[in-house]
Amino acid sequence: MRLTGPSITHRTGAIIIVTALLFSGQACAQSQDGNSVSNFFGNIFSGPKSATPPQAAPGPDGAPPPWSGEDGASGHPLMTASAIRQAAANFPNCVASMWPDAARRNITQQNFERFTTGLEPDLRIMDLMDSQPEFTKAIWDYLDILVNDNRLAKGREILAKYKPQFDAAEKTYGVDRYAVAAIWGIESNYSTQMGDRGVLNSTATLACIGRRQAYFKDEFLSALEILNRGDLKPEQMRGSWAGAFGPTQFMPTAFKRYAVDGDGDGRRDVVDDPADLIASTANNLRKDGWQTGQTWGYEVALPQNFNFMLADRAKAMSIAKWQQQGLKRADGKPFPNSAETAYLLAPAGAEGPGFLMLQNFRVIMKYNPAEAYALAIGHFADRLRGGPPFVQPWPRQERVLSRAERLELQQLLAQRGFYRGTPDGQFGGQTREALRSFQASIGAPADGFASADVLERLRGR
Repeated sequence: MRLTGPSITHRTGAIIIVTALLFSGQACAQSQDGNSVSNFFGNIFSGPKSATPPQAAPGPDGAPPPWSGEDGASGHPLMTASAIRQAAANFPNCVASMWPDAARRNITQQNFERFTTGLEPDLRIMDLMDSQPEFTKAIWDYLDILVNDNRLAKGREILAKYKPQFDAAEKTYGVDRYAVAAIWGIESNYSTQMGDRGVLNSTATLACIGRRQAYFKDEFLSALEILNRGDLKPEQMRGSWAGAFGPTQFMPTAFKRYAVDGDGDGRRDVVDDPADLIASTANNLRKDGWQTGQTWGYEVALPQNFNFMLADRAKAMSIAKWQQQGLKRADGKPFPNSAETAYLLAPAGAEGPGFLMLQNFRVIMKYNPAEAYALAIGHFADRLRGGPPFVQPWPRQERVLSRAERLELQQLLAQRGFYRGTPDGQFGGQTREALRSFQASIGAPADGFASADVLERLRGR
C-alpha cells in the first residue's frame, strides 16, 4: 500500500482491518489517501495522515453504498459535487485520453482496450477520500487490536509454513523475517482482509475525478503495465479504494519499484505466490535502507522531570547521550550499542512509555509514514520472535478528544499565540510544538500530549 505524497500513506490494509473492527458508524481514514482509519495513525502522532473512512452500510440489495452527492470536506474545487459530476460525465473520454501515455509505457493497444473496457467511475471513493473523522483511537487501542494473541498465533503458523521462503528472502535481502511477517499480518490479517475494489477501476476513477488526478494517473498506468506484462491477472488486483492490493498492500507504482520473482517462475505475483510476496516485501524494506541484524528500537523508562522538548524526530542523538539524560531500557537490560543514533518517541506523553527509535524504525515508516503503524510493526515483530509485551502501562484512563475538541484546542492555542497554522482538527508536528510551548508556559510537562486536561487548561478552567 505504498501511497507516497502529501496526506497519503503508502499502505492501506491495516486500516481496513481496524476500520472493520473499531469504527462501526464512525468516520475513519485511510493510508495515503488510501485505506487507513481516519487519521488511523496520523492523528495520534505526527507524520502524514493515513486516511480511509469506515465502510458505510451496504444498500438493501447488498450493493456498495452510493456516493453521497455532497461536496468533499477538503474544500478543494475538484471535490465539489458539481465538479465531481462533471468529471464523471467525462470519464470515458478521460480514460481514452490516457492511451498515448500507455503506449509510451509499451502497453499494447489490444491490452489497453481489453483492460479498460467496462470501467466505470466509482464515485463512492470521493466520500472515502474526503472523509473527516469525528473520533480517533488512542495508540494503546490500536496496539491492542493489531498485536493480539490470535494474530500472533497465525503469524507463527505462517512463519513455520513458509519457512523455506522466509529463509531464502532473509538470506538474499538481509531483512528480518519477523518484520516481513508482521507487515503481512497487520496489512491484511494474513491475506484475509485485502479489500474488494478493482484496482484498475479505483485508480481510473481517481485519475479522472477529484483532487489527486496526476498522482493516481501514474498509479493507473502502472496497474496497466502490471497486467500488460502478465505478472498478475485483473481478478487478482483487488484492494483498497486507493488502489493498494495484495497481502502486504502494494500500490501499483510500489510494485514496479520493489516486486521481484522470488521463485523463478517468470512472474512477480505478490498476491498468491508466497515466495514472491515475501521476497518483494523484504526487497522493499532493503531498498528503503534496512540495516541487517539491527532492531527497530527500545522501550525506555524516562526519569522524573524529563525535558520532553527532546522528544522530537529532529533531535536524534547517540544512545550514550540519551543515557546521560537518564534514560534506561524499560526491561533493565543494557543497550547493545551505545553509539547508535536514535530519537525519542513519547506517544502518550509523560504518563506513558517512551521509545528510542533507530534506523529500522525509520525504514518501517517509509512503508507507512505514521509512527503508530511503525510501532505496531516493530512490536509485532518482536512478539513473533518470542519477545514480551511492553513493560510500562499506557494511560488508559485518558479520554481521546473528538474532532471538534481537537479543532477547539488548535483554535485556543492560536488565540494564545502558540499555534500559527490553520486549525483543522488534525494533529501534526506543528500542533505538538504549539502544545509543548503552552504546557511549558504553565509549568506542566511539555510532552505535547493532547489530553482532556490540557484542553480544560486552555479553556481557562
